Amino acid sequence: MASSSNRDASPPGTSRTMREEESGLGGALSTRNIEAFSRKVTTTAGHLIGPFSDVGRSSHYVSAMEGIHKELRQPKVQRRMFSLAQASPAELVRSKLSTSEIQYRALTYLPDELLENIPEDENTYSLFQGFQATLPEISPPHHKKGHRRHGSRGRKLLDEHGVESHERRSSSLGGLKKEKHSLSHRLEMLGIRKNLASSEIREIDNKINNLNNMRRVVLDRLAGLEQEETVIEHDLLDLDNRIEDMQDETEELSQTTPPGSAGTDTATSADNNPAMNASFMSESIYEKLPSPKSRRHKTIRRKSMPILHEHYEPGTSLKQIQAHNDMITALDFDVPFGTMVTAALDDTVRVWDLNAGRCMGMLEGHHASVRCLQVEDNIVATGSTDATIRLWDLSRADYQPPPSRRMDKADQQGEEEEDDVDDDDDNDGLAFADPDPDAPPPPSASSMRDCALFTLEAHVDEVTALHLHGETLVSGSADKTLRQWDLVKGRCIQTLDVLWAAAQASTTSSSTPTSTSTNTNNNWRPTNRLPDASADFVGALQCFDAALACGTADGMVRLWDLRSGQVHRSLVGHTGPVTCLQFDDVHLVTGSLDRSIRIWDLRTGSIFDAYAYTHPITSMQFDPRRIVVAAGEDVVKVYDKGDGRHWDCGVGVAAKEEGGEGDGRGAGAGAGRATIVEKVRIKDGYLIEGRRDGVVGIWAC
Repeated sequence: MASSSNRDASPPGTSRTMREEESGLGGALSTRNIEAFSRKVTTTAGHLIGPFSDVGRSSHYVSAMEGIHKELRQPKVQRRMFSLAQASPAELVRSKLSTSEIQYRALTYLPDELLENIPEDENTYSLFQGFQATLPEISPPHHKKGHRRHGSRGRKLLDEHGVESHERRSSSLGGLKKEKHSLSHRLEMLGIRKNLASSEIREIDNKINNLNNMRRVVLDRLAGLEQEETVIEHDLLDLDNRIEDMQDETEELSQTTPPGSAGTDTATSADNNPAMNASFMSESIYEKLPSPKSRRHKTIRRKSMPILHEHYEPGTSLKQIQAHNDMITALDFDVPFGTMVTAALDDTVRVWDLNAGRCMGMLEGHHASVRCLQVEDNIVATGSTDATIRLWDLSRADYQPPPSRRMDKADQQGEEEEDDVDDDDDNDGLAFADPDPDAPPPPSASSMRDCALFTLEAHVDEVTALHLHGETLVSGSADKTLRQWDLVKGRCIQTLDVLWAAAQASTTSSSTPTSTSTNTNNNWRPTNRLPDASADFVGALQCFDAALACGTADGMVRLWDLRSGQVHRSLVGHTGPVTCLQFDDVHLVTGSLDRSIRIWDLRTGSIFDAYAYTHPITSMQFDPRRIVVAAGEDVVKVYDKGDGRHWDCGVGVAAKEEGGEGDGRGAGAGAGRATIVEKVRIKDGYLIEGRRDGVVGIWAC
């Protein structure tokens, strides 16, 4: 009893520990049994480890084992041992650990992956402070007159009493300290919220960087897909042409093969008679064997349009090509990432594969530099200073586009390292320059040999403007005439004399009773300005069906009717030579050396809008979204029709940001003047511009 009372009088912590131990080892075992069991275990271990020569220890070991055997023969101990053998590891853990400890270990467990990626602790605030800062603040109620309820006189008296007591407390020292603590707490919460907002901004920036990296990867993959698409379309076109050629040869062979006996006799007689043999060979060469130029080739029309440039920011540089060694005088292309034709003062006309940035070949035939050109599907029309117009068929070109990176990837693995580098540069659809930007890439000498169709010769001076639409071609020349050509017959079918039309207009205006003496003395120049001798007399023209618009050096824009050969309307407004024009269904846009762009309403003949620039306008074109202008600077002036915004695109943008180019013209420096843009073309947001140094820049616009 004394021992039990002593145990009951033990400290609370000790009794709790003993109870946990007893509950863990079995509730029926007492402390005395545990001590006896520990002595037996110690003795057993000592006899097992000790030497066997000790007789006393061996006898004690035997007696100890007999005691353990008696204990194990008890039914209660056997049941406990059996239940221990049948228990699972989880049950053993539950029997050794309390429920609260198991829950704590489960909550505090972290896998190795999370432990490896623990961020650096740069925050000065705890998690609880951050959670507390996200809770809305409970501000004291501000009683306003509009929020009071009518008839609540008692509530009003209580509120007034509460406000007075609050003022008394706030006026005391304790109230001031409490208010100071409240404001300090609010200030601390504001700092925590600022820190949270800054952390969110950094997290968003990291996500944006990751998304930009993923976007660049997808853009690269899209470029490779479009390259493969171009190669496959080229192969399909080549197969179609070969199939047609084989079908034509089969038909001609079946038509020229006579019956068996007649064919044998004819062949025998032809071999015996030399004169007949010569006539037979002449007939077969000139009448029966088709020449390569007479074979029909399909028009190069892409079945799928490129969309890569649409995913770039406006003003992004896609490629720069050193196309010529002198100033670009004319350029045009068919579709984005398609075929481009350029002409320069180095008297060469080059054809380019925009997808790979390679020169496909040169169009040789003109005896002087080309002043104007146009690409329409696979037909190219070029007008030269030698007063001739030549037409070319690019579908006859012998050109194999470079294989894409994806198609060549397996082959490049087995090549040498230098060859791999060269192939990667050549096959890179997003490359920004050729391997040697100072010299144009060498084209194939025979790739464009069969592209020439025919030559149109009727002008007596240089051809300065032309436009091709369907089977009709209209050209303008320094001989002050416009000529309409029939491309089916290859001859001139109409000549329009600009001076005669101007004289007729002057005579009509002078014979009008309301005309003034000023109009009479102006002769054929209603603008009272002499033509600029340095400018082209016919600066630009465009035709559509029977409508023709022509801009001349006197600043006039004349609208012609090709059916009657008469001027339908004259648009007066420019004070300098017209250098470029383009019209659609409603508007006509013109550019002039008077440093202005004018937009005319074709329905009324009046000016719809006008924009002034710093330097003369040398080239202009528009698409459904933008108007691009070459205005004597190292940038392209872009006007967005949607939002009415004017912005610059080109190499001069970065120079202006750095402060190196003051006015865009290089401040008289040779390098700055060499980068001045002379010609621009845009289609579907794909912009190309030609410069004075012979470089062609390609941009997403």
